Amino acid sequence: MSEGYKTVLTGGTGEIVEKKSRFIATVRPVKTEADILTFLEETKKKYWDARHNCSAYTLGLNRELTRCSDDGEPSGTAGRPMLDVLLGAGLYNTAVIVTRYFGGVLLGTGGLVRAYSDAVRAGLAASVIAEKIRGISLKVTTDYTGIGKLQYLAGERDIPILDTQYTDKVVAFLLVSHSQEGELKKALTEKFNGRILMEKEKDLYFALVNGKPKVFED
Repeated sequence: MSEGYKTVLTGGTGEIVEKKSRFIATVRPVKTEADILTFLEETKKKYWDARHNCSAYTLGLNRELTRCSDDGEPSGTAGRPMLDVLLGAGLYNTAVIVTRYFGGVLLGTGGLVRAYSDAVRAGLAASVIAEKIRGISLKVTTDYTGIGKLQYLAGERDIPILDTQYTDKVVAFLLVSHSQEGELKKALTEKFNGRILMEKEKDLYFALVNGKPKVFED
């Protein structure tokens, strides 16, 4: 977990129908218990006329808070299967609520387990999921003759350049994972014979979404 973690970047909604019962899965990224409570309140208000609003969530990078609720369904037929899908997908800081509108036909224990599990999978399929990688923004200052070498080193290592500022010097901001930081600094020092200034701007998390970097503060 020191390098990064897999999570939902943007939540989604998926729905399945099983023997006339509707199962609507709403997925959301969460950071705190307050986020989870707000999510539950909003969903119950939105689907106020539903028979059940079952939930599951995992919070914390060491899974400090991992909970689930059957919300009136037979014990073990909703919340636990939902949680198993989240954990099986390797997700952190993620919550899901499955709303059920009863269709008049009993599904039985096995049918409920399958329906709630499939609903969560549908919700995840409608969400944006990615690996949040722990890293830094590295501020690199060089002269105009060095920008080409800097771009080459970053490119061959798939290190995104967030921004480049041109004044009397060239200042570039590189998005570097912690696992790459030491090797990159060594390569830059050798390539520029020490005539380069490197400063850690800040710690952050980032993810690659459709090949483009997205930066997070946590």
